[in-house]
Amino acid sequence: MTKASIARQLGNAIVAKNRNSGGWYGPHMAAASRAIQERIPLVDLVLEVRDARIPLSSEYEQLRNYSSTLKRIIVMNKMDLANRSQIKEWVSYFQQNNCLSYGVNAHNKENIKQVHLLQFLNFLQARVRELKRTEQHSSYTTTILLVGIPNVGKSALANSLHKIGRISAAEKGKLKNATVSPQPGETKDISSLKIGSHPNIYVLDTPGVLPPEILDADVCCKLALTGAIGNCLAGEKELSRYLLTILNLSDEYKKWAKLADPKNGIPVADHKAECSGNFEMDMKRKRQYPTDHTQDFIVNSVRKTLFETISSFDGNLDDERELARLVDAEISALQKVFQVPENVGVDAHDKVACKLLNLYRTGRLGHYTLDCIP
Repeated sequence: MTKASIARQLGNAIVAKNRNSGGWYGPHMAAASRAIQERIPLVDLVLEVRDARIPLSSEYEQLRNYSSTLKRIIVMNKMDLANRSQIKEWVSYFQQNNCLSYGVNAHNKENIKQVHLLQFLNFLQARVRELKRTEQHSSYTTTILLVGIPNVGKSALANSLHKIGRISAAEKGKLKNATVSPQPGETKDISSLKIGSHPNIYVLDTPGVLPPEILDADVCCKLALTGAIGNCLAGEKELSRYLLTILNLSDEYKKWAKLADPKNGIPVADHKAECSGNFEMDMKRKRQYPTDHTQDFIVNSVRKTLFETISSFDGNLDDERELARLVDAEISALQKVFQVPENVGVDAHDKVACKLLNLYRTGRLGHYTLDCIP
């Protein structure tokens, strides 16, 4: 009940701010929604890209207006950020509800050559051949529409499929890549990318669209935490407290127990430096990256600090006030790890929150699936 209560308070605040400020559904999103709606009946297949961390909350609601005959595949992207053991369960769930689904990881540029993306392209090509066979499709070209809410990785997926689907070197450079941004709502126009030949297959990358209003407070929280809704509507401080609540009530932090062991707590590079007595190298490293929270040694310090703070807490986590006390203790401890001084000119909690959210959204603080299978 404690987690639900915190989510309800944060979600209600997001709903209210969206109503009062004009929120996320501006003219660009409204125009994109109309353009997508016009194209859905004209394409051969729809790929609905969702965030694997929130397979239900990241639903593209506009598709509810179409009949069950719509040819659709649910693509759960960013699966490396989710609880990997649950991906197969979600695939089974969607299949039981008569919908094909597939898990991919397209947001990391280093993964475009990975086998699973090639397998996904082969999967798509097989679906296209099946579509042409069963519906006696005479056209030599197949068009696939990518739709989804903001920041689920549609453009990254389109680019990855485009790169691995090139047939010859002569095709390189003829089609521009779609713009990829970590900020929600950056894709403004619908762009076309070729991903296959024999038959020709094109994907249409579209802007991310949310419904004008989301009344479910829990869904709002999850969308904000994963970055589909901008931080300005939720507040980074509030989101960081929500994140720490999720962490405190999960078992993910227990995986960091070895970092608290003095024998294992020093990252490999530091251990070598210490053993060799190379004090100058160690000091140079600390001077170079004193506040870069993405460095491995700082990430390990964050994990270690969180593990020790949670493990040593003697309060009742079922009590909302006690849980808030633990979150306060974690924020104070992280302020020291991130080396955020009190007199920085801005709220120290804001800087801690910003760094903490970044680590979560890049998977450095564990893998969480926030939605539960119904």
